Amino acid sequence: MTETPRTPFQQLLHDQISNEFTASQQYIALAVYYDNHDMPQLAKHFYAQSVEERNHAMMIVQYFLDRDIDVKIPAAGAPVTEFNGYREPIELALKQEKQVTEQIVNLAKAARDDGDYLGEQFMQWFLKEQVEEVATMSTLQAIADRANGNIFDVESFVEREINATTGAADPAEPPAAGGNL
Repeated sequence: MTETPRTPFQQLLHDQISNEFTASQQYIALAVYYDNHDMPQLAKHFYAQSVEERNHAMMIVQYFLDRDIDVKIPAAGAPVTEFNGYREPIELALKQEKQVTEQIVNLAKAARDDGDYLGEQFMQWFLKEQVEEVATMSTLQAIADRANGNIFDVESFVEREINATTGAADPAEPPAAGGNL
């Protein structure tokens, strides 16, 4: 393991492990909220999002392992678990994805500023992923707003348009330590 101090990029990337685990925990909280309120399609979507965020954290861990840079598993932040209505968790998810996008952009910039071309290349997949994540959550929020309280319409949309879509594996996706779940 490298015992030298981390570069600014490496430190931000290490901090991102906690951010990804925190996002994973938040998505579990959203999924449980929807499960508790008999909205199985939204619950299914957010359980899957939780696993995806966990995998992102483990991709970063694998990157550190591959680069022979010391890595520690940090604590995750506590999730928000109380919501006023079915739209509030979606609003939180969109806000979270926009925040993660900002973090990823800052990471890509830091890698470039550090002259870390391997780090910059690693961040490219995450940048592409965040465009998709924000777009999905923005659409979900628009549908929830348009449904005007009709939860069945939202559930139907999520089942038909979000949960039913399974894209082909992205060959550029970084490997996750221990494998993707």
